[in-house]
Amino acid sequence: MFDAVLIEKSDSGQEAGLSRIDTSQLPQGDVLVEVAWSTLNYKDALAITGASPVVRSFPMVPGIDFAGVVVESSHSAFEPGDRVVLNGWGVGERHWGGLAARARVSGDWLVPLPEGISLRNAMAIGTAGYTAMLCVMALERTGVMPDSGEVVVTGAAGGVGSIATMFLAARGYRVAAVTGRMTEADYLTSLGATTIIDRAEFTQVGRPLAKERWAGAIDVAGGVVLANVLASMRYRGVVAACGLAGGMELTTTVAPFILRGVTLVGIDSVMCPKSERLIVWQRLAHEVDMARLEAMTTEVQLSNVVALAPRFLEGEVRGRILVPVNPQID
Repeated sequence: MFDAVLIEKSDSGQEAGLSRIDTSQLPQGDVLVEVAWSTLNYKDALAITGASPVVRSFPMVPGIDFAGVVVESSHSAFEPGDRVVLNGWGVGERHWGGLAARARVSGDWLVPLPEGISLRNAMAIGTAGYTAMLCVMALERTGVMPDSGEVVVTGAAGGVGSIATMFLAARGYRVAAVTGRMTEADYLTSLGATTIIDRAEFTQVGRPLAKERWAGAIDVAGGVVLANVLASMRYRGVVAACGLAGGMELTTTVAPFILRGVTLVGIDSVMCPKSERLIVWQRLAHEVDMARLEAMTTEVQLSNVVALAPRFLEGEVRGRILVPVNPQID
């Protein structure tokens, strides 16, 4: 038996809490992993609170990522003792996830953890850092380099935004950080942001084209914020869009695309091919400033995850939330 956050649904509604689970209850999969560390992400908070229909079947163990050690395996690529990390693949939505002491999953979803990075640091990076790196790589791939001009990051005080700001600044980009919490200005400056912008400047419907400002953008907000970012892109600017914290709908015009040649790149961290994941995790293992990452990381016990989830959705959480599950195996 082991501890897990479990979401259950009845006629009276959805309820989440800490439960005791037996290994035999885990869903099918060819690799059993003892989870050392997991995290609390925006999607996990949506699942736990029921604020959005993230969970596709019940009961469900949330947790879209985890890092741990293989206990049992019938998959050809893994054997007991291997250190692994998982991000996405519907885990925590359609398949039981990482907010539990054990997880049974498909070995095709696992990435072997590169040498030189601990299980804890892998989850301090987590899906947020993995997604941020996908965004940075998209900008690089489309020609947005440090000398191209300023890059704007929305939701900069959150998990993806914080790490994206840190990554970009470390590579020599000038970063404009957009936040709804101007009290976090010093924090964002410490990550390398050169300009701090109040989100209020982006939350009203603007003109189809605004003054050209940004060579690149990483957007976690969507909605009106993304529409305004698009309108302010410089000629042939590139936007990497990876979130919807500000809304699912996007009301814009073709003007940025056909008059300025703007490119909108969608970033999907859930079903990203394994070949690209391997590249991302190699870069993360060698390029992350772990001291800065530690400064933006907070640990929360598994028993307190459910209580924290609503605060996450209310924008009261900064940076990364790390959940020690079996930290002794790290």
